[in-house]
Amino acid sequence: MRISIICVGRIKEKYWAQAIEEYVKRLSRYCKLEIKELQDEKTPDGCSDAIRRQILAKEGARILGALKGDEYVAALAIEGGSYSSESFAEFIDGLGKGGRSHIAFVIGGSLGLDKSVTGRADFLISFSDMTFPHQMMRVILLEQIYRAYRIINNEPYHK
Repeated sequence: MRISIICVGRIKEKYWAQAIEEYVKRLSRYCKLEIKELQDEKTPDGCSDAIRRQILAKEGARILGALKGDEYVAALAIEGGSYSSESFAEFIDGLGKGGRSHIAFVIGGSLGLDKSVTGRADFLISFSDMTFPHQMMRVILLEQIYRAYRIINNEPYHK
């Protein structure tokens, strides 16, 4: 299985980069993983709704441009469904058994995702009703993908 993580913004903090590197290493035995970091737009403090929509549209265009077209797109969005680790593992396993060989997970920037991206997505998933920094969300997503593969392979994992 090929997994792409398409995310807006770059990781600047060393501790996030180290956590990401660790999960990339762990996942290398289960899947081919690619992380595509896209440029984010600077969001001025107190910007208008019109400026927010412009920022989302620009970031959305970059995300859509990074998709190849053959992947199953799962966008992380607050309006998505919530899943247990076990059901998330079933989701990934089911896609593979159903003939899908490429999943792209999409993480938006600080303002979220443009409607063009959520409209293109095959699946919307929410990890919480809370808002997390996109750097942290990348680590959480990688951890859950790793946990899913441990579950799929009947390997021990921390509950």
